[in-house]
Amino acid sequence: MGQYDYIIVGAGSAGCVLAERLSASGRHSVLVLEAGNRGASPWIALPLGYGKTFFDPRVNWKYETEAEEALAGRKGYWPRGKVVGGSGAINALVYARGLPGDFDDWETAGATGWGWSTARATYDAMERHSNADGTVHGSGPLHVQDVSDQIHTANRHFFDAARELGLPATADINGETNEGAAVYRINTSGGRRMHSARAFLAPALKRPNVTLMTGALVERIGFKSRRAVSVQVRHKGRPVTFRSRVEIILSAGSVNSPRLLQLSGIGPAPLLKSHGIVPLLHAPHVGGNLQDHLGINYYFRATEPTLNNVLSPFTGKLRAALQYALTRRGPLSLSVNQCGGYFRSAPDLPQPDQQLYFNPVTYTTSPAGKRTVVRPDPFPGFIIGFQPTRPSSRGRIDISANDPDAPPLIRPNSLSTNSDLDQVIAGGKLCQRLINTTALGRLVDSAMAPDLRGMGPEEILADFRERCGTVFHPVGTCRMGTDAESSVVSPRLKLHGMDGLRVVDASVFPNITSGNTNAPTMMLAHRAADLILEDAA
Repeated sequence: MGQYDYIIVGAGSAGCVLAERLSASGRHSVLVLEAGNRGASPWIALPLGYGKTFFDPRVNWKYETEAEEALAGRKGYWPRGKVVGGSGAINALVYARGLPGDFDDWETAGATGWGWSTARATYDAMERHSNADGTVHGSGPLHVQDVSDQIHTANRHFFDAARELGLPATADINGETNEGAAVYRINTSGGRRMHSARAFLAPALKRPNVTLMTGALVERIGFKSRRAVSVQVRHKGRPVTFRSRVEIILSAGSVNSPRLLQLSGIGPAPLLKSHGIVPLLHAPHVGGNLQDHLGINYYFRATEPTLNNVLSPFTGKLRAALQYALTRRGPLSLSVNQCGGYFRSAPDLPQPDQQLYFNPVTYTTSPAGKRTVVRPDPFPGFIIGFQPTRPSSRGRIDISANDPDAPPLIRPNSLSTNSDLDQVIAGGKLCQRLINTTALGRLVDSAMAPDLRGMGPEEILADFRERCGTVFHPVGTCRMGTDAESSVVSPRLKLHGMDGLRVVDASVFPNITSGNTNAPTMMLAHRAADLILEDAA
């Protein structure tokens, strides 16, 4: 039985940041436990390799939701990272801080001390921005790359269409002006993915006081009275127990952090009893408050070459691979999501209610043996899509059995509020206005059914129910707040009702941020490390 000051459960976007910051002084020993592998796959380092890891069970938990009546009875596919680096190792790389109002809303919701001024200062401390002209600002370990000089020329039609509608544009959605048409900045450095494992954990592992154990599934937390003191782990088929001298920190993500609490006897008492688990703490909100972004894409054949012309033929793949090998540039060094931005579907709204994506590529997914692969189409095409930024529907994630290997019950409860339905229609109409502009119309050869251009509001909503899917941003299942009656952890991320245990990952978000959630998850962990070290002083 090993002993460490801090035991971090999960080497994902949050856990890697914590490992680096908690170990930096050399005073504290840190154990990081990761159920997945070390992430040696070349598809993780390659930015466009996202398509190869999307269905790969070696690095992906490949969860499914329960069927949802509001989504035409469909189950949702939820890829989550099962690898060092977590979901940040297999995501589409878009770096989005979120809007200032998102974090002020956190504070209003009870997350005292997590308003925009704090979030912004934390972002500034951890980021290093590389601009397209070669200049750099910021000195943090996390590289954020401006790739506006590398995007495909077909993207110009999207910017022309936004301008035609009088919509704003911005050079950086993470800058002072964050609303409008933009080239998405991504987490890369030297043409390789810059996830939290590379930026934070790799330097930390050079220290003698940091230990990483992979293939280590944490099955339960052990308690002595009201204090978390140990974790029970299955490693290479054998049980192992590790003890914590100071704290255990759950950074297993919005799916697995609440599951581990419930398996350990912390959660809704009736649920735990139904699975034969003795409740140590009745905490009904563990697993609740689930929020996620739902999005949809509209596909069009194009009148001019797009990335399909590069990535579909073998000769194009070969040229792109050679360019990447020689220069670390080109389409393989980029995200599939090249352009988009935050937009207001109506000018009188207080802040943007839609995030748009414009991709100069279309693709199909198809089975290939035991795997599913993503293939660019053999003709020029492009995608425009949207996600409402701040959905109000709330769901749950719960255990399905008293078994760490049993899949979770994921019930998103999607589109369960009138405001969410209204936002779907508003987002569809915004994309419709864009696609019907003269500027973007020049790029349209024909629609790949269904055709957004002629849809009415009810048709937009019906199509969304039939085809929408998660944008892979689940948050909120261990929400933070000052009130133990309505939240799971305090603003210092300590579990209400227990000592020696914190949760530090996207599960503690009180509200979902307006954009992609990987950046705010790392920001949260960076700030959380300060709180943890303050409390240990």
